[in-house]
Order: sequence, then structure tokens, then C-alpha cells
Amino acid sequence: MLAETSWLRLVLAVSLDGRLAPPQGGAAQLGGVGDRRVLEEALAWADGVLLGAETLRRHGSTCLIHAPDLLAQRRAQGRGDQPHALVLSRSGQLPPQLPFWRQPLQRWWLAPREAATSAAASAAISAAVGFDRLLAFGGWRGLRRQLADEGLSRLLLLGGADLASQLLAAELVDELQLTLCPTLLGGTHTWCLPTVALDPGRWQLVEQRRLVGDELLLRYRREPPKR
Repeated sequence: MLAETSWLRLVLAVSLDGRLAPPQGGAAQLGGVGDRRVLEEALAWADGVLLGAETLRRHGSTCLIHAPDLLAQRRAQGRGDQPHALVLSRSGQLPPQLPFWRQPLQRWWLAPREAATSAAASAAISAAVGFDRLLAFGGWRGLRRQLADEGLSRLLLLGGADLASQLLAAELVDELQLTLCPTLLGGTHTWCLPTVALDPGRWQLVEQRRLVGDELLLRYRREPPKR
């Protein structure tokens, strides 16, 4: 039986004041050994990881599972070592020198349907840049159903802020996994864009865990709306 829709978990490491980067931009170097462990636990749970094309251009690669016990766990379940990388992009064109192309995983290009009108042209672009598959979609909710039908029912979103804000505003994020890091950054680089109107719904705390280095894992699930 096919899943009706997928489950989406947003995973982020943030400063105590909710920032992803310092005021001038660039890497904040947030998250230590403890955060890396819970990130890999989330990757081991997931079937696919959603990535914005611009985030991938900036960082060059996606996160991989390295912990031997988590790799063994996935193999015992009959799953591949790594979740699929699902890149949201209108053009599907990313720099060929990115380390992403050499990572040992499946790469899918998720293209808005209007940007993939020509199957032949899309297949040619997909093959040229190294994607294993193209999946055209007509909207966020439809995409989640499509991915579930493809067997990708557990999804992670690792950023960036624009994509995270879009999905939060559309009420399509089911779970938040936040690592609070013991630092203050200031500035405007928050993980929710101030220009996006977010759903004020409630979230239920389902896990809290103190991590190495005074970091704190908080995991919340969206409460269903009251009827």
C-alpha cells in the first residue's frame, strides 16, 4: 500500500538568538560533535533530503552518514547507505565542480512542472549535469504525495531559510529538530524569513536531549488543528 503523503522534518543548528549565520553572512560553524550525531541519526531515519539549489551552490555538498552503527542499521533494513538527495531547482544546472557530484548517493532533480514541459529537453539536461532522475511537480502538497508514491515517505529539510520559510508558511513541515548552540550571533540571518507569514499553530515537544558541548536538542511535532 502506498503512503498517502510524506512526513517532513526540518533539521537545523541555530544560535541561542535563532540565527544561522553571523551578521556579515557566511558560515557560522554552528554545531559540534553532539549536533553531528543527531544530524546523522536524522539522516539514517530519512528516505530523502530536500535541498535548495542555491544552498547547494553555496555549500557544495550535502550531509552524509558516517557513523558505522547508523550505516549498519540502514543496511539491516535493506536500505541504501545514504538517503536520496532531492534538489529543488528550476534549471537543474549546478556547477560541475561541486563535490556534490562525487558523493555516493542518488541525486534527483525536482523541477516545477512548468520548467519541465519538454520531456526530451529535461532528460538531456538531467543527463548532462549528472542527476539520476527528474521528477516534475505542480505544487508542494502534490510533491509530497509524489515522493511518498516513489517510496520516499520520510523527508528531511536541511535549509536554507528561504525554502524552510516557504514550507513552514504552507504548513507542510510536520516536525522541527533544532539544536540550540551556546552562542549569540546577532544580525538578521534567522531561520525564518521575517517577510513570510507563518502559521501560528502549536507544536508539541516530543524529545529533548542535552548534547556534548552544552548543546540542546529539541524536537517538536506540529499539533493537528482543532476541529
